[in-house]
Amino acid sequence: MTMPTHAMVLAAGRGTRMKALSRNLPKPLMVVAGRTLLDRTLDRVAAAGIGTAVVNTHYLAEMVETHIATRRTPPEIVLSPESALLETGGGVAAALPLLGDGPFFVHNSDVILPDGPTPSLVRLAETWNDAAMDALLLVHRTPHAIGYSGYGDYFVDAWGRMRRRRGHEVAPYLFTGVQLLHPRLFEGCPEGPFSLNVLYDRAQAAGRLWAVVHDGMWIHVGTPEGLQRANRLLTSPYLFDER
Repeated sequence: MTMPTHAMVLAAGRGTRMKALSRNLPKPLMVVAGRTLLDRTLDRVAAAGIGTAVVNTHYLAEMVETHIATRRTPPEIVLSPESALLETGGGVAAALPLLGDGPFFVHNSDVILPDGPTPSLVRLAETWNDAAMDALLLVHRTPHAIGYSGYGDYFVDAWGRMRRRRGHEVAPYLFTGVQLLHPRLFEGCPEGPFSLNVLYDRAQAAGRLWAVVHDGMWIHVGTPEGLQRANRLLTSPYLFDER
């Protein structure tokens, strides 16, 4: 296994579903159990041995940048400011020159993933097959997701190959917002704002979209209620009792 040297943390969004809470505070700086969402994500990156994190900024960017300047612990942080919001795909595409030549992680900053026996970032790196993959997504079992009420995103076969849910299907797995991508995935990608889903669908059609199933917990912090739930879970002595 070769651990990637770079990760990108997505922290540019407006957090509109947080309503009044995000009016004067970007969602990545909201605190769960005494730690900001952004710091929790950066700490995960550092714990996996990844030396450099690229953080994109847009909404209330100066607050995010000021907070990052106070950190005194790894990883090294490089900012990728966006004058206009580029969405997930456009944001990563714009940051490619900062992310090295090999596979790199992308991690949403609004998810918390208590790990199973092996850290999920390490499991992604161990699973990566450069000859077969352009994108390796961490997925989670839909019925066990916390802070999620949709119909899932993907089906995953016995070998780890992925197929997106179609129409009225109910899929057993959701995408966690954590992934390992190769720069070649972005060859010929759209300019300006676009979703990473565009590239996932292209990789799926080419047979180069694969999955690792998360063996821990997945907590989405997307709404005020989700923020309260995450705080309650992570301060409870009975962490695994609530689903």
